[in-house]
Amino acid sequence: MTDETGVTRRRLIVEAPEPGERLDAYIARHLAQLSRSRVAKLLEAGRVWLNGRVPRKSDHPAPGDTIEIELPAPEPTGIEPEEIPLNIVYEDADLLIVDKPAGLVVHPAPGHRTGTLVNALLHHVTDLSGVGGRLRPGIVHRLDKDTSGLLLVAKNDDAHLALSAALKRREITRVYLVAAWGHLASDTQTVDAPIGRSPTDRKRMAVVEGGRRAVTHLERVERWVAADLLRARLETGRTHQIRVHLAWIGHPVVGDPVYGGAAERGISGPGRAWARAFAARVPRQFLHAAELRFRHPRTGRELHVTSPLPPDLAAAAEWARQTSTSAARGS
Repeated sequence: MTDETGVTRRRLIVEAPEPGERLDAYIARHLAQLSRSRVAKLLEAGRVWLNGRVPRKSDHPAPGDTIEIELPAPEPTGIEPEEIPLNIVYEDADLLIVDKPAGLVVHPAPGHRTGTLVNALLHHVTDLSGVGGRLRPGIVHRLDKDTSGLLLVAKNDDAHLALSAALKRREITRVYLVAAWGHLASDTQTVDAPIGRSPTDRKRMAVVEGGRRAVTHLERVERWVAADLLRARLETGRTHQIRVHLAWIGHPVVGDPVYGGAAERGISGPGRAWARAFAARVPRQFLHAAELRFRHPRTGRELHVTSPLPPDLAAAAEWARQTSTSAARGS
């Protein structure tokens, strides 16, 4: 609940803490939008109570304990609003959904202090949630710079907290359209492989032992000469998850410079020339967030929003479709 001063208060009843789990870790695990470092700062500021008393972050909660958290009104971000065009496909008093173009960075970061989606949102919307932190107001989940498609944004802290909790409970369906090199062995496939930082390159992610569980459900939509058009549904939401999982099973995303490289050069046989011609028509990674389905945090009404392939990917897909049909007729 958020009061008239902008302060949001949350109450948790401890159910099943992990063995030896500290208070700060328990709160961060149950309020997915708060990092452990953010929880530590709230504890240090005296904004957390355990059974009515101010605790230490090293305290261990027990079943039945009551935890109360006070989130102060968001501080000024220091980010300048910018008049950047936005394609807002849904909006109400609690949230909005943006159809993000490829090339637009979601939030400010080193090397991208301006010209981001957050800068654009601050120009178009004055009541964004501050739960995501000073550099990520309103952002419930992320898309890579070169990934296009639907992005969910909270306009107040109550909506942000509820949507983040729903995301953690896997109650928000996120589906992507993706082109991958080669062909899956079957029309449907589930990849369940843990993802963490690459041990050889800290800027990349990889399937690694001890990583966080990651699950991607794949369904073939179209079969082309040397690539598949897939629907990829996220069960979890790890960084670069679809790109890492597809590369790991040997079918990297078309146009992915990080995990796919020049994968088309490794294709031999009749599909070799087709793959090179298709790669030349794909201007960036062929990955588009095409569908969001979730329950509204205030009304409980189901929202289902879809986005077609943008023109750059749609043109490449149409070429692939037509040439694959011609190849099939000629075989």
